[in-house]
Amino acid sequence: MPNKNIRYDVIVIGAGAAGMIAAITAAKDGKKVLLLEKLPQIGAKLKATGGGRCNLGNTLSQDEFMSKFGRDGRFMQDALKAFSKDDMQDFFHSIGVETHSPDGFRIFPTSHSSSTILDALQKTMDDLNIEVLTSQRVEEILGHNAEIIGIKTSASTYKSKNIILATGGLGYPMLGAEGDGFELTKPLGHTTTKLYPAMMPLFTKETWVESCRADTIAKTTMKVDMKKHKKLVAYGDLIFTKKGIRGPVVLDFAREITPLIEKYGEVPTLVNLTKGKNEDELLKELKEKQNINTDASIFELVKSILPEALSKEILKLCEIDADKKLKDIDGVKKEKLLKTMAWTPLTINAHDGFKMAMITRGGIKLNEINPKTMQSKLIKGLYFCGEVMNIDGPCGGYNLQWSFSSGYLAGKLLS
Repeated sequence: MPNKNIRYDVIVIGAGAAGMIAAITAAKDGKKVLLLEKLPQIGAKLKATGGGRCNLGNTLSQDEFMSKFGRDGRFMQDALKAFSKDDMQDFFHSIGVETHSPDGFRIFPTSHSSSTILDALQKTMDDLNIEVLTSQRVEEILGHNAEIIGIKTSASTYKSKNIILATGGLGYPMLGAEGDGFELTKPLGHTTTKLYPAMMPLFTKETWVESCRADTIAKTTMKVDMKKHKKLVAYGDLIFTKKGIRGPVVLDFAREITPLIEKYGEVPTLVNLTKGKNEDELLKELKEKQNINTDASIFELVKSILPEALSKEILKLCEIDADKKLKDIDGVKKEKLLKTMAWTPLTINAHDGFKMAMITRGGIKLNEINPKTMQSKLIKGLYFCGEVMNIDGPCGGYNLQWSFSSGYLAGKLLS
Protein backbone atom coordinates (compact mmCIF):
# COMPACT_ATOMS: atom_id res chain seq x y z
CA MET A 1 0.00 0.00 0.00
CA PRO A 2 1.49 3.37 -1.00
CA ASN A 3 2.32 5.68 1.85
CA LYS A 4 0.28 8.89 1.77
CA ASN A 5 3.20 10.78 3.34
CA ILE A 6 5.51 9.95 0.43
CA ARG A 7 5.87 12.63 -2.22
CA TYR A 8 5.79 11.00 -5.66
CA ASP A 9 7.47 12.48 -8.70
CA VAL A 10 4.38 11.62 -10.70
CA ILE A 11 0.96 10.09 -10.11
CA VAL A 12 -0.73 8.48 -13.11
CA ILE A 13 -4.54 8.21 -12.96
CA GLY A 14 -5.82 5.31 -15.02
CA ALA A 15 -4.06 2.00 -15.71
CA GLY A 16 -5.04 1.53 -19.34
CA ALA A 17 -2.69 1.47 -22.31
CA ALA A 18 -1.81 5.18 -22.13
CA GLY A 19 -1.44 5.22 -18.35
CA MET A 20 0.80 2.17 -18.14
CA ILE A 21 3.13 3.45 -20.87
CA ALA A 22 3.26 6.85 -19.16
CA ALA A 23 4.12 5.24 -15.82
CA ILE A 24 6.81 3.02 -17.37
CA THR A 25 8.35 5.93 -19.27
CA ALA A 26 8.54 8.12 -16.16
CA ALA A 27 9.94 5.26 -14.06
CA LYS A 28 12.64 4.53 -16.65
CA ASP A 29 13.72 8.15 -16.26
CA GLY A 30 14.24 7.55 -12.55
CA LYS A 31 10.94 9.03 -11.35
CA LYS A 32 9.07 7.65 -8.34
CA VAL A 33 5.69 6.68 -9.79
CA LEU A 34 2.30 5.86 -8.32
CA LEU A 35 -0.27 4.38 -10.73
CA LEU A 36 -3.91 4.48 -9.62
CA GLU A 37 -6.77 2.43 -11.10
CA LYS A 38 -10.37 2.48 -9.90
CA LEU A 39 -11.14 -1.05 -11.12
CA PRO A 40 -9.93 -4.16 -9.25
CA GLN A 41 -7.55 -4.96 -12.14
CA ILE A 42 -5.38 -3.01 -14.57
CA GLY A 43 -5.78 -2.90 -18.36
CA ALA A 44 -9.41 -4.05 -18.58
CA LYS A 45 -10.11 -2.24 -21.85
CA LEU A 46 -6.68 -3.13 -23.29
CA LYS A 47 -7.46 -6.78 -22.66
CA ALA A 48 -10.65 -6.48 -24.74
CA THR A 49 -9.00 -4.56 -27.59
CA GLY A 50 -9.38 -6.04 -31.05
CA GLY A 51 -11.58 -8.82 -29.78
CA GLY A 52 -8.77 -9.85 -27.44
CA ARG A 53 -6.19 -9.97 -30.26
CA CYS A 54 -4.81 -6.49 -29.43
CA ASN A 55 -4.26 -4.53 -32.65
CA LEU A 56 -1.37 -2.39 -31.38
CA GLY A 57 -0.97 -0.02 -34.33
CA ASN A 58 -0.45 -0.05 -38.08
CA THR A 59 2.22 0.40 -40.71
CA LEU A 60 1.13 3.76 -42.18
CA SER A 61 3.59 6.64 -42.42
CA GLN A 62 3.21 9.36 -39.82
CA ASP A 63 1.51 11.76 -42.25
CA GLU A 64 -0.92 9.11 -43.48
CA PHE A 65 -1.64 8.07 -39.91
CA MET A 66 -2.41 11.62 -38.78
CA SER A 67 -4.65 12.25 -41.80
CA LYS A 68 -7.03 9.53 -40.61
CA PHE A 69 -7.82 11.61 -37.52
CA GLY A 70 -9.14 14.53 -39.55
CA ARG A 71 -8.31 18.17 -39.06
CA ASP A 72 -6.95 17.65 -35.53
CA GLY A 73 -4.48 14.99 -36.66
CA ARG A 74 -1.52 17.41 -36.71
CA PHE A 75 -1.85 17.70 -32.93
CA MET A 76 -0.32 14.21 -32.76
CA GLN A 77 2.88 15.08 -34.61
CA ASP A 78 5.23 15.49 -31.65
CA ALA A 79 3.92 12.45 -29.80
CA LEU A 80 4.20 10.22 -32.87
CA LYS A 81 7.71 11.50 -33.54
CA ALA A 82 8.70 10.80 -29.92
CA PHE A 83 7.21 7.29 -29.97
CA SER A 84 6.60 6.03 -33.50
CA LYS A 85 5.19 2.70 -34.67
CA ASP A 86 8.79 1.43 -34.89
CA ASP A 87 9.54 2.66 -31.37
CA MET A 88 6.39 0.94 -30.16
CA GLN A 89 7.44 -2.40 -31.67
CA ASP A 90 11.00 -1.98 -30.34
CA PHE A 91 9.62 -1.29 -26.87
CA PHE A 92 7.48 -4.41 -26.84
CA HIS A 93 10.38 -6.45 -28.21
CA SER A 94 12.50 -5.14 -25.32
CA ILE A 95 9.99 -6.44 -22.77
CA GLY A 96 9.68 -9.85 -24.45
CA VAL A 97 6.74 -9.38 -26.81
CA GLU A 98 7.28 -10.06 -30.51
CA THR A 99 5.02 -8.31 -33.00
CA HIS A 100 4.16 -8.76 -36.67
CA SER A 101 1.87 -7.48 -39.40
CA PRO A 102 0.29 -10.51 -41.10
CA ASP A 103 -1.82 -8.40 -43.47
CA GLY A 104 0.90 -5.80 -44.08
CA PHE A 105 -1.14 -3.14 -42.29
CA ARG A 106 -2.27 -3.96 -38.76
CA ILE A 107 0.36 -4.70 -36.10
CA PHE A 108 -0.36 -7.48 -33.57
CA PRO A 109 1.59 -9.39 -30.95
CA THR A 110 2.57 -12.66 -32.63
CA SER A 111 0.54 -14.46 -29.98
CA HIS A 112 -2.58 -12.53 -31.12
CA SER A 113 -3.48 -12.31 -27.45
CA SER A 114 -3.90 -9.14 -25.41
CA SER A 115 -2.93 -11.14 -22.32
CA THR A 116 0.62 -11.31 -23.71
CA ILE A 117 0.76 -7.50 -23.78
CA LEU A 118 -0.81 -7.05 -20.37
CA ASP A 119 1.42 -9.61 -18.69
CA ALA A 120 4.54 -8.01 -20.16
CA LEU A 121 3.48 -4.52 -19.07
CA GLN A 122 2.68 -5.78 -15.57
CA LYS A 123 6.10 -7.44 -15.25
CA THR A 124 7.85 -4.29 -16.54
CA MET A 125 6.06 -2.15 -13.95
CA ASP A 126 7.01 -4.61 -11.23
CA ASP A 127 10.67 -4.55 -12.35
CA LEU A 128 10.64 -0.73 -12.29
CA ASN A 129 9.13 -0.65 -8.78
CA ILE A 130 6.09 1.29 -9.96
CA GLU A 131 3.56 1.33 -7.13
CA VAL A 132 0.15 0.26 -8.44
CA LEU A 133 -3.01 0.77 -6.41
CA THR A 134 -6.26 -0.70 -7.75
CA SER A 135 -9.87 -0.24 -6.57
CA GLN A 136 -8.99 3.38 -5.90
CA ARG A 137 -11.22 6.17 -7.17
CA VAL A 138 -9.68 9.62 -7.55
CA GLU A 139 -12.11 12.24 -6.29
CA GLU A 140 -10.10 15.43 -6.76
CA ILE A 141 -6.93 16.76 -8.34
CA LEU A 142 -5.41 19.20 -5.87
CA GLY A 143 -3.88 22.43 -7.15
CA HIS A 144 -2.64 25.72 -5.76
CA ASN A 145 -1.55 28.88 -7.60
CA ALA A 146 -1.95 27.16 -10.99
CA GLU A 147 0.30 24.28 -9.94
CA ILE A 148 -0.47 20.66 -9.08
CA ILE A 149 0.13 19.57 -5.48
CA GLY A 150 -1.47 16.11 -5.38
CA ILE A 151 -4.66 14.10 -5.56
CA LYS A 152 -7.41 13.02 -3.20
CA THR A 153 -8.88 9.53 -3.48
CA SER A 154 -11.82 7.94 -1.72
CA ALA A 155 -9.32 6.52 0.78
CA SER A 156 -6.47 9.00 1.13
CA THR A 157 -4.48 11.95 -0.23
CA TYR A 158 -1.22 11.60 -2.18
CA LYS A 159 1.32 14.31 -2.91
CA SER A 160 2.95 15.05 -6.25
CA LYS A 161 3.74 18.05 -8.43
CA ASN A 162 2.94 16.03 -11.55
CA ILE A 163 -0.29 14.26 -12.46
CA ILE A 164 -0.81 12.34 -15.71
CA LEU A 165 -4.48 11.92 -16.57
CA ALA A 166 -5.13 8.70 -18.50
CA THR A 167 -8.76 8.13 -17.56
CA GLY A 168 -10.12 7.47 -21.07
CA GLY A 169 -13.55 8.46 -22.34
CA LEU A 170 -17.07 7.09 -21.95
CA GLY A 171 -16.92 4.03 -24.22
CA TYR A 172 -17.45 0.55 -22.74
CA PRO A 173 -18.70 1.61 -19.27
CA MET A 174 -18.66 -2.06 -18.18
CA LEU A 175 -14.87 -1.78 -18.42
CA GLY A 176 -14.77 1.23 -16.13
CA ALA A 177 -15.32 4.18 -18.48
CA GLU A 178 -17.20 6.94 -16.68
CA GLY A 179 -15.61 10.12 -18.00
CA ASP A 180 -13.89 10.75 -14.66
CA GLY A 181 -11.18 12.89 -16.24
CA PHE A 182 -13.66 15.39 -17.62
CA GLU A 183 -15.11 16.04 -14.17
CA LEU A 184 -11.73 16.02 -12.40
CA THR A 185 -10.33 18.75 -14.66
CA LYS A 186 -13.39 21.00 -14.72
CA PRO A 187 -12.54 22.74 -11.38
CA LEU A 188 -9.04 23.37 -12.78
CA GLY A 189 -10.47 25.36 -15.70
CA HIS A 190 -10.37 22.72 -18.42
CA THR A 191 -13.30 22.34 -20.80
CA THR A 192 -14.67 19.26 -22.53
CA THR A 193 -16.21 19.19 -25.99
CA LYS A 194 -19.55 17.55 -26.72
CA LEU A 195 -19.13 13.79 -26.27
CA TYR A 196 -20.46 11.19 -28.71
CA PRO A 197 -20.23 7.38 -28.80
CA ALA A 198 -18.05 6.08 -31.64
CA MET A 199 -16.82 2.81 -33.14
CA MET A 200 -20.09 0.92 -32.63
CA PRO A 201 -22.95 -0.84 -34.48
CA LEU A 202 -25.75 1.31 -35.87
CA PHE A 203 -29.51 0.77 -36.21
CA THR A 204 -31.52 1.36 -39.39
CA LYS A 205 -35.07 2.42 -40.12
CA GLU A 206 -35.22 -0.33 -42.74
CA THR A 207 -36.39 -3.62 -41.20
CA TRP A 208 -35.45 -5.83 -44.16
CA VAL A 209 -31.87 -6.00 -42.86
CA GLU A 210 -32.97 -8.64 -40.34
CA SER A 211 -33.49 -11.09 -43.21
CA CYS A 212 -29.84 -10.67 -44.25
CA ARG A 213 -28.17 -11.37 -40.90
CA ALA A 214 -26.11 -14.22 -42.29
CA ASP A 215 -24.56 -11.98 -44.92
CA THR A 216 -21.15 -10.29 -44.68
CA ILE A 217 -20.48 -7.98 -47.61
CA ALA A 218 -16.81 -7.34 -48.38
CA LYS A 219 -15.32 -4.11 -49.71
CA THR A 220 -18.36 -1.88 -49.35
CA THR A 221 -18.47 1.89 -49.73
CA MET A 222 -20.76 3.84 -47.42
CA LYS A 223 -21.59 7.53 -47.82
CA VAL A 224 -23.95 10.05 -46.22
CA ASP A 225 -26.75 11.05 -48.60
CA MET A 226 -27.09 14.64 -47.39
CA LYS A 227 -25.98 17.66 -49.39
CA LYS A 228 -24.19 19.31 -46.45
CA HIS A 229 -22.34 16.10 -45.55
CA LYS A 230 -21.77 14.41 -48.92
CA LYS A 231 -17.99 14.29 -48.36
CA LEU A 232 -18.42 11.77 -45.52
CA VAL A 233 -17.41 8.37 -46.93
CA ALA A 234 -16.10 5.12 -45.40
CA TYR A 235 -14.86 1.81 -46.79
CA GLY A 236 -14.75 -1.76 -45.48
CA ASP A 237 -16.71 -4.92 -44.80
CA LEU A 238 -20.35 -4.67 -43.69
CA ILE A 239 -22.47 -7.12 -41.68
CA PHE A 240 -26.26 -6.97 -41.38
CA THR A 241 -27.80 -7.40 -37.92
CA LYS A 242 -31.28 -7.84 -36.48
CA LYS A 243 -31.71 -4.09 -36.09
CA GLY A 244 -29.16 -2.60 -38.48
CA ILE A 245 -25.53 -2.92 -39.50
CA ARG A 246 -22.09 -3.50 -38.06
CA GLY A 247 -18.64 -4.48 -39.35
CA PRO A 248 -15.45 -2.45 -39.92
CA VAL A 249 -17.04 0.11 -42.28
CA VAL A 250 -19.79 0.80 -39.73
CA LEU A 251 -17.42 1.01 -36.78
CA ASP A 252 -15.32 3.55 -38.67
CA PHE A 253 -18.29 5.57 -39.88
CA ALA A 254 -20.10 5.68 -36.52
CA ARG A 255 -17.85 8.52 -35.31
CA GLU A 256 -19.25 10.68 -38.14
CA ILE A 257 -22.83 9.40 -37.92
CA THR A 258 -23.63 9.68 -34.19
CA PRO A 259 -23.36 13.50 -34.07
CA LEU A 260 -25.60 13.71 -37.15
CA ILE A 261 -28.24 11.46 -35.57
CA GLU A 262 -28.36 13.81 -32.59
CA LYS A 263 -28.72 16.80 -34.89
CA TYR A 264 -31.14 15.44 -37.50
CA GLY A 265 -32.81 12.45 -35.86
CA GLU A 266 -31.92 10.17 -38.75
CA VAL A 267 -29.19 10.02 -41.37
CA PRO A 268 -29.82 8.78 -44.93
CA THR A 269 -26.88 6.82 -46.33
CA LEU A 270 -26.08 4.97 -49.53
CA VAL A 271 -24.07 1.76 -49.50
CA ASN A 272 -22.33 0.18 -52.47
CA LEU A 273 -22.52 -3.56 -51.85
CA THR A 274 -21.11 -4.61 -55.25
CA LYS A 275 -17.39 -3.97 -54.70
CA GLY A 276 -17.54 -0.56 -56.36
CA LYS A 277 -19.42 -1.52 -59.52
CA ASN A 278 -21.65 1.20 -60.98
CA GLU A 279 -25.01 0.85 -62.74
CA ASP A 280 -23.54 0.45 -66.23
CA GLU A 281 -21.10 -2.22 -65.07
CA LEU A 282 -23.86 -4.09 -63.27
CA LEU A 283 -26.16 -4.02 -66.30
CA LYS A 284 -23.35 -5.35 -68.49
CA GLU A 285 -22.64 -8.14 -66.01
CA LEU A 286 -26.32 -9.11 -65.74
CA LYS A 287 -26.66 -9.24 -69.53
CA GLU A 288 -23.54 -11.36 -69.89
CA LYS A 289 -24.83 -13.81 -67.30
CA GLN A 290 -28.22 -13.91 -69.03
CA ASN A 291 -26.53 -14.68 -72.34
CA ILE A 292 -24.70 -17.61 -70.76
CA ASN A 293 -27.86 -18.91 -69.09
CA THR A 294 -30.89 -17.78 -71.08
CA ASP A 295 -33.29 -19.54 -68.68
CA ALA A 296 -31.99 -17.74 -65.59
CA SER A 297 -34.48 -15.59 -63.66
CA ILE A 298 -33.59 -12.10 -62.48
CA PHE A 299 -33.26 -13.55 -58.96
CA GLU A 300 -30.68 -16.08 -60.14
CA LEU A 301 -28.76 -13.34 -61.94
CA VAL A 302 -28.75 -10.95 -58.99
CA LYS A 303 -27.75 -13.65 -56.49
CA SER A 304 -24.69 -14.40 -58.63
CA ILE A 305 -23.53 -10.91 -57.63
CA LEU A 306 -25.02 -10.50 -54.14
CA PRO A 307 -25.88 -12.99 -51.35
CA GLU A 308 -29.20 -14.80 -51.76
CA ALA A 309 -31.09 -13.18 -48.87
CA LEU A 310 -29.93 -9.70 -49.89
CA SER A 311 -30.89 -10.38 -53.51
CA LYS A 312 -34.44 -11.26 -52.42
CA GLU A 313 -34.76 -8.06 -50.38
CA ILE A 314 -33.44 -5.83 -53.14
CA LEU A 315 -35.90 -7.30 -55.64
CA LYS A 316 -38.71 -6.69 -53.13
CA LEU A 317 -37.56 -3.07 -52.69
CA CYS A 318 -37.75 -2.62 -56.45
CA GLU A 319 -41.12 -4.45 -56.66
CA ILE A 320 -39.74 -6.93 -59.20
CA ASP A 321 -41.04 -10.49 -59.59
CA ALA A 322 -38.08 -12.73 -58.77
CA ASP A 323 -39.08 -15.23 -61.47
CA LYS A 324 -38.99 -12.74 -64.33
CA LYS A 325 -36.27 -12.68 -66.98
CA LEU A 326 -34.07 -9.60 -67.26
CA LYS A 327 -35.47 -8.73 -70.71
CA ASP A 328 -39.05 -8.80 -69.39
CA ILE A 329 -38.52 -6.17 -66.70
CA ASP A 330 -39.75 -2.73 -67.73
CA GLY A 331 -37.27 0.13 -68.07
CA VAL A 332 -38.27 2.06 -64.94
CA LYS A 333 -38.00 -0.98 -62.64
CA LYS A 334 -34.78 -2.11 -64.30
CA GLU A 335 -33.28 1.33 -63.71
CA LYS A 336 -34.40 1.22 -60.08
CA LEU A 337 -32.87 -2.24 -59.65
CA LEU A 338 -29.49 -1.17 -61.01
CA LYS A 339 -29.53 2.00 -58.91
CA THR A 340 -30.43 0.05 -55.76
CA MET A 341 -27.79 -2.60 -56.40
CA ALA A 342 -25.15 0.08 -56.94
CA TRP A 343 -26.24 2.30 -54.04
CA THR A 344 -28.54 0.61 -51.54
CA PRO A 345 -30.31 3.17 -49.30
CA LEU A 346 -30.08 2.67 -45.54
CA THR A 347 -31.40 5.21 -43.03
CA ILE A 348 -29.44 5.29 -39.75
CA ASN A 349 -31.78 6.31 -36.96
CA ALA A 350 -30.38 5.02 -33.64
CA HIS A 351 -27.58 3.33 -31.71
CA ASP A 352 -26.94 1.79 -28.31
CA GLY A 353 -25.17 4.81 -26.86
CA PHE A 354 -21.91 4.50 -24.98
CA LYS A 355 -22.83 0.97 -23.83
CA MET A 356 -21.51 -0.50 -27.10
CA ALA A 357 -19.08 2.28 -28.07
CA MET A 358 -15.43 1.23 -28.22
CA ILE A 359 -14.22 4.82 -28.15
CA THR A 360 -15.48 8.35 -27.47
CA ARG A 361 -15.61 11.18 -29.95
CA GLY A 362 -14.79 14.35 -28.02
CA GLY A 363 -12.84 15.12 -24.86
CA ILE A 364 -10.61 17.74 -23.26
CA LYS A 365 -10.13 20.58 -25.75
CA LEU A 366 -6.84 20.30 -27.62
CA ASN A 367 -6.16 24.04 -27.53
CA GLU A 368 -5.79 23.72 -23.76
CA ILE A 369 -2.95 21.17 -24.10
CA ASN A 370 0.63 21.68 -25.30
CA PRO A 371 1.15 19.07 -28.07
CA LYS A 372 4.94 19.12 -27.56
CA THR A 373 4.64 17.88 -23.98
CA MET A 374 0.98 16.84 -23.38
CA GLN A 375 1.05 19.29 -20.45
CA SER A 376 -1.91 21.50 -19.62
CA LYS A 377 -1.60 25.12 -20.72
CA LEU A 378 -3.70 26.11 -17.71
CA ILE A 379 -2.04 24.41 -14.77
CA LYS A 380 1.59 23.38 -14.37
CA GLY A 381 2.22 19.70 -13.75
CA LEU A 382 -1.01 18.34 -15.26
CA TYR A 383 -0.52 16.08 -18.29
CA PHE A 384 -2.95 14.26 -20.56
CA CYS A 385 -2.72 11.11 -22.65
CA GLY A 386 -4.99 8.78 -24.60
CA GLU A 387 -8.72 8.97 -25.14
CA VAL A 388 -9.41 11.65 -22.52
CA MET A 389 -8.39 14.23 -25.15
CA ASN A 390 -10.59 15.37 -28.03
CA ILE A 391 -8.99 13.18 -30.68
CA ASP A 392 -10.09 9.82 -32.03
CA GLY A 393 -9.45 7.68 -35.08
CA PRO A 394 -10.93 4.75 -37.01
CA CYS A 395 -10.43 1.00 -36.57
CA GLY A 396 -7.02 -0.45 -37.34
CA GLY A 397 -4.74 0.26 -34.38
CA TYR A 398 -4.99 4.05 -34.65
CA ASN A 399 -6.37 4.73 -31.18
CA LEU A 400 -4.07 2.31 -29.37
CA GLN A 401 -0.97 3.68 -31.11
CA TRP A 402 -2.11 7.17 -30.10
CA SER A 403 -2.50 5.98 -26.50
CA PHE A 404 1.04 4.61 -26.49
CA SER A 405 2.57 7.68 -28.17
CA SER A 406 0.77 10.28 -26.06
CA GLY A 407 1.41 8.23 -22.92
CA TYR A 408 5.13 8.10 -23.70
CA LEU A 409 5.34 11.85 -24.30
CA ALA A 410 3.35 12.66 -21.16
CA GLY A 411 5.61 10.31 -19.19
CA LYS A 412 8.71 12.27 -20.21
CA LEU A 413 7.38 15.11 -18.01
CA LEU A 414 8.85 17.82 -20.25
CA SER A 415 7.87 21.40 -19.46
